Amino acid sequence: MLRDVVTLFSAIADEVGAALRTNADWGPSGVRAGQYSVDLVADEICLAAIAASGFSVLSEESGLTLCGDRPMVIVDPLDGSTNASQGVPWFATSLCLADDDGLAVALVRNQATGVTYSAVRGEGAWLDGTRLQSSSCTTLADAFVGLSGMPPANLGWRQFRAFGASALDLCLVAAGVLDGFVDCSVDAHGVWDYAAATLICAEAGAHVVDGPGRELLVRDPAMKRTPVAGATRALLEQLVAARRTFT
Repeated sequence: MLRDVVTLFSAIADEVGAALRTNADWGPSGVRAGQYSVDLVADEICLAAIAASGFSVLSEESGLTLCGDRPMVIVDPLDGSTNASQGVPWFATSLCLADDDGLAVALVRNQATGVTYSAVRGEGAWLDGTRLQSSSCTTLADAFVGLSGMPPANLGWRQFRAFGASALDLCLVAAGVLDGFVDCSVDAHGVWDYAAATLICAEAGAHVVDGPGRELLVRDPAMKRTPVAGATRALLEQLVAARRTFT
């Protein structure tokens, strides 16, 4: 059954990608600040496919839609929409199935390149058929770290990058490209930004937590979090400690 969900998610990402390739309107939606018209196009595609499959859904663009007590798909139809609007090839569709046991199936598709990260609980994480393994970095001074938001200063890492799409950024931690990720903003990320990548990281051996230590995987669309990821537990602890030095 879970493998069938991977197929479903891939089909949804295919359809969103096709819509993005023909999209001509990269302007604001006029519905809420920071939302683009194309976000709503992508959301309609995701909602229709998820509803047809009988799942509940929690979407960044349309909130919570329950289908009885069915498992929930947490979706960001277009993560990194500002990148997409500016022609920066780093934006994604992110989908994650959550059931009574937690995160079960995840898929993150880079819609600019077609690169796809996926994971099934207990079965590993994959990049287009290649199994993922996070890096073995244990020391902050050696770490190559992805950021969201602006830190007040260098917090001790070797180097950093800011790419602008957190779902994909976290997948780079799973892939061993980045050693860690730190959200330097304050509660700016909804669960749709990191749910799928959290499972992908976990199945690749990496760890994702909320910087202040709260429950990360919430189902209330109003609750925002500050994700921090580390390729190893030792590095995660150092990154969390660094993040807690400022607010």
